[in-house]
Amino acid sequence: MEWKNFRLNTRLSLKPTLVEQVYAMIAEVDGIKNSWKITGKLLPQTIERLTRSVIVTSTGSSNRIEGNRLTDKDVEVLYKNLRIKKFKTRDEQEIAGYLEVLELIFNNYVNIPINETSVLTLHHNMMKYGDKDFNHRGQYKFGSNRVEAKDQSGNVVGIIFDPTPPYLVKKEMQELIEWYSWAIQTNAKHPLILVANFIFEYLAIHPFQDGNGRTSRLITNLMLLQQDYQFASLVSHEKIIEIQKIDYYRALNKTQSTWKSEEEDMSPWIIFFLQVLKTQAQEALQLLEADNIEDLLSQKQLTLWQWALARREQEFARKDAVEALGFPARTVEDIIKKLLDMQHLQRLGQGKATRYKVVE
Repeated sequence: MEWKNFRLNTRLSLKPTLVEQVYAMIAEVDGIKNSWKITGKLLPQTIERLTRSVIVTSTGSSNRIEGNRLTDKDVEVLYKNLRIKKFKTRDEQEIAGYLEVLELIFNNYVNIPINETSVLTLHHNMMKYGDKDFNHRGQYKFGSNRVEAKDQSGNVVGIIFDPTPPYLVKKEMQELIEWYSWAIQTNAKHPLILVANFIFEYLAIHPFQDGNGRTSRLITNLMLLQQDYQFASLVSHEKIIEIQKIDYYRALNKTQSTWKSEEEDMSPWIIFFLQVLKTQAQEALQLLEADNIEDLLSQKQLTLWQWALARREQEFARKDAVEALGFPARTVEDIIKKLLDMQHLQRLGQGKATRYKVVE
């Protein structure tokens, strides 16, 4: 197929009035993406801690969008006990599956191709603990379904749109995946526009009997990380969508109103999607710019820093730290140099008389 003239591609010609707005948002997100890569300020243990937090937050938010009732605290407890593999309620079963798949994506996104097998597998694994999902997990839908908006109690409060009928799902999913592969390889549009376009079409097709919204957000994480938006695993885009749930449904509904027409208008969804990513990127930038020294220090560095803060005497020598902490002199010297570079310590004097004090 000639993808250049395919419907999914031609509908990405934005109105001139929106081009500047769209690319201004993209430029801001990309600027933060590049800053994130260049600075490398966060330590591996800090990144690991933030990622675990995002796994909990994203799982809770993504499932609550669909009516799940578990709080982030509930999710965190369940995450710590995933090895038990026994989940009594429907809410717990949904959370457990999402937790495992999201963790898999964060750890292995490089090795997960965007193809039909991966999409089916992600859905299967996300739904694997559901007692009622055995007959449809990892399989395209067999009956009609609708995109429904639900309140916090899980009650349907509105219909967003009617998706692709079951007999066309496989064909349309294969076309979507093949188009995306072509578009990424040929740089048909900016990657964020291509991801937004894929996610909307995926939701419009609504290929599974249940779990489509949750799977779409897992795929969003996968695609963003594959396009090198590393902050995706440190700030939850699902949380941002949960907060803006009404706008999320409104953007989908408005975009779907022209779906498969001769004049498809993707702008409501693309703008909403980019606004979510812009917020996500801005929160990531705050992590880099925050003067939270504890997020930037290793355990030994933090130990010396806290010791220096707790001392009654304002000044100390290197040997004081060595004797108090039992660290090798070279280790203490390296830590002091780092704190000096961060301007959290001040050097007083020179040579053997050198002392240090905490910068107030």
